[in-house]
Amino acid sequence: MKFPFYNYIARRYLFSRKSMGAINIISAVSVCGVTLATLALICTLSVFNGFHDLVESMFTHFDPELRVEAARGKTFVPSDSLLSALRALPDIDVVSPTLEDQAMAQYRDRQTMVTVKGVGDDFLALTTFSDILIGEAPFMLSDDAFDYGILGVQITHIFGSGLHFIDPLTLYAPRRGTRVNLANPLQNVTSLPLYNPGLVFRVNQEKYDASYVVTSLDFARRLFGEPAAVTALELRTTPGSNIPRVKRQLRRLLGADYVVKDRYEQQADVYRIVSVEKFISYLFLSFILLIACFNIIGSVSMLILDKRADLGTLRSLGATDGQLARIFIHEAHLIALAGALIGLVLGTLLCLGQQRFGWLTLGGSGAFVIEAYPVSVHLTDVLLVLVTVVVVSALAVRLPVRRLARRAIEKTDE
Repeated sequence: MKFPFYNYIARRYLFSRKSMGAINIISAVSVCGVTLATLALICTLSVFNGFHDLVESMFTHFDPELRVEAARGKTFVPSDSLLSALRALPDIDVVSPTLEDQAMAQYRDRQTMVTVKGVGDDFLALTTFSDILIGEAPFMLSDDAFDYGILGVQITHIFGSGLHFIDPLTLYAPRRGTRVNLANPLQNVTSLPLYNPGLVFRVNQEKYDASYVVTSLDFARRLFGEPAAVTALELRTTPGSNIPRVKRQLRRLLGADYVVKDRYEQQADVYRIVSVEKFISYLFLSFILLIACFNIIGSVSMLILDKRADLGTLRSLGATDGQLARIFIHEAHLIALAGALIGLVLGTLLCLGQQRFGWLTLGGSGAFVIEAYPVSVHLTDVLLVLVTVVVVSALAVRLPVRRLARRAIEKTDE
């Protein structure tokens, strides 16, 4: 006899009243355990997504969408044909050469090492750098009389200079291709004054705020003795362009002599740390979910004892041992699925509420970039959590429940 109704019977067993009230309580506890583990999974993954998006928004103000560097060496000289080929691409809107290197900065009696980044006149069109500027002065990197530099906000704290320099900032860089004169080392160093236009920038990342000085490309070339070389060509794509596709196109065009990096590759270490932390948290919470699924085994074992009389009846109607075992396996899957769906709904609502109202704050009265924990619910994470619950519950309960059911069937035969 065919027995196609074990799914229906499992659903009936799940929602019907049992002869022992403890079974209902244990089943509810099992559902709650899976619900809480699922809720923790979706909330934790969403918080990591929020921090990932926060970091990405910070770097967006400073890093270009795409960056072309030399595959070997620190600098390269871009040919006119290379620049023309890049500017001719329909998906490329801005091509800006930059020169970046280390130098020592001195303001009065204070010194620190900085990274000088020389940029072209179209730097503001390349990024959203203007959004992180502090000060009322217009953006200016040079004029007929002076060269100007915009410092990271933490550098101004090191120098104690504020927005407006009374004295110029002096930058020192070693001259290339010269031998060191031990009697007078300053002969081998280029020193140039740099003024401040009344602006500083704040990325809220120490990597930039405590070390970077943005100035004109011409000033950087004079300081580092590089009349034509650049460290990178920074690119902005046209609105609506598919950046991964544009990156592949550039790699085919430029060949093996150049490396094309998107924003994630430019900050690979930072994004890798966030991804690793998210993955480790996912593993730990999945292990907690596995432990919660063991409660289902206890619930189903009690149900098997309660329904032993039904097993004999179904056996008389022609049900096989495998079909009877599948009733309780399906029962365990329904408990896990119910907990997963409730946990996903509650977790998503909690994350959306945090995103809208900011219930959980970071505290610190302005010590952090944001006031509340950032969250971002991704559909891929929701599907990942759902699949994780289904797989973990199946691995946890299938074999134990099958054995319990067979033992109950054997005792029924006795």
